[in-house]
Amino acid sequence: MPVDATQVESPGWWLQRLGKKLLDERDDRTDEDGETEPGLDTLRKYAENKAPLPHVPGVDPREARGWMKDARTNWASLVIDSPSERLRVDGFRFGDPADTSDAARKADADANRIWQENSLDADADLIHYGALSQRRAFVLVERGDDGRPVLTHETPRQVAVEHEQGSRRKLAAGLKLWRDDWTGNTRATLWTPKVIHEFVAKSDALLFSGRAASLRGWDALTLPNHEDSYRRNDLDVVPFGVFTNRRNRRLSGFAEHEDILTVQNRINLSLIMLVAAMKYGAFRQRWASGLEVDEDPLTGEKIQPYKLDIKSLWTSGDPETRFGEFAATDLRPYVAAVQAAVQDLAAISRTPPHYLIGAVVNVSGDALKAAETGLISKVGDRQRNFGESWEAVMRLAFRVLGDEAKATMFTAETLWRDPESRSVAELADAAVKKKAADVPWRQRMEDMGYTPAQIDRMEIDRAADSMNAAPMPPAEPTDAVMPMRRDPRPVIGRDADDPVAA
Repeated sequence: MPVDATQVESPGWWLQRLGKKLLDERDDRTDEDGETEPGLDTLRKYAENKAPLPHVPGVDPREARGWMKDARTNWASLVIDSPSERLRVDGFRFGDPADTSDAARKADADANRIWQENSLDADADLIHYGALSQRRAFVLVERGDDGRPVLTHETPRQVAVEHEQGSRRKLAAGLKLWRDDWTGNTRATLWTPKVIHEFVAKSDALLFSGRAASLRGWDALTLPNHEDSYRRNDLDVVPFGVFTNRRNRRLSGFAEHEDILTVQNRINLSLIMLVAAMKYGAFRQRWASGLEVDEDPLTGEKIQPYKLDIKSLWTSGDPETRFGEFAATDLRPYVAAVQAAVQDLAAISRTPPHYLIGAVVNVSGDALKAAETGLISKVGDRQRNFGESWEAVMRLAFRVLGDEAKATMFTAETLWRDPESRSVAELADAAVKKKAADVPWRQRMEDMGYTPAQIDRMEIDRAADSMNAAPMPPAEPTDAVMPMRRDPRPVIGRDADDPVAA
């Protein structure tokens, strides 16, 4: 039976609206200015070094396809990896900033347990990379069979969400669309704040026109443990944490490498031209004159007398034969074109030049630090943005646990690892100076890059060391060393007023 899609905000209406939004974003589209906006498929291809091959005049693409692929260099991936590798979450702090207790200053143990249970030490990198490379990433928060929160990474190729009108934070609905490999069907799960709906389609060739009154091919799916195709959403919210990259460029997200795709194309073209010049022009082409050339008796075509080979030596028995060679193609202009394009890429993406060039000679530490200033500033911006998303995810996780205090605590703080590269000597020297400025010990340890778990263990060891280093209290005096006491008995022959007797 087709799913009804006529009523606004009905399950079928949401399925059609979000399904169309999800599929449309995979393909390139032309905006109102006539510019091509890359789709998710194109962004993924550039990140995986599968950019389209440019056309080289005079070269047959079918003949040169192999070496043209080898000429491509994946700079786009480096632009994504540079900030991604510096985004590390160490923990979360829940509590009132005005609270000075030890519990409020330490990383939250319950949040750390949720983090470790869901293997987010590893999967958090996938979420950050997904948001940087695909504009957005999602974290789905569900209740596991044991009642504990389950956090899973979702991609914009499978998930689409819709915000409430006039709000960029509160979600009205969320849809996950995926292929069930076990049955060959296409599955869809729709979340609204009150109800969760399940749908199934027999085909993977799905179309969402956005105008149809019903969705043919789709049916409501009844799960084994439920009588109906829907169930109540006991969290009362759409359980997605949304990680949107660079929403200041586009509200729906802007990939980290999206504005250097044209530069990447220019670099690929320059490199392919360089390889073509090396292949066809770097080897000195030879010529011969005054040479009699035989013909094929069957075809009548000229027989090539010499094979053009770097190992071959041309000789002739005719003294009238003359040999010569053409000058090799100068490769320096091609190399300069690549270097200029790489410099443009570094400036636009704020990627340190020594990351791209790969050669660091006689460069001071201050110069390297200055070269990374743009990258550090960019990472700080991503930390502020993604930190809000992680805090929303953790509040959803505590909602699953029934901890309303932390589920509604908007003063939570994400603890990020310092993105700057500093030596151990620099960190230790800074810690000594901060101690002189009365910065608390725990804060100094966080600034030195230790994780909350390491700091907790260090705090215990520090207390034990203090007890072991404390001086022993003086022992109680024994009778052998006690001072002489006055005998209260009278002494015969002495006067009571005698000072000696007294």
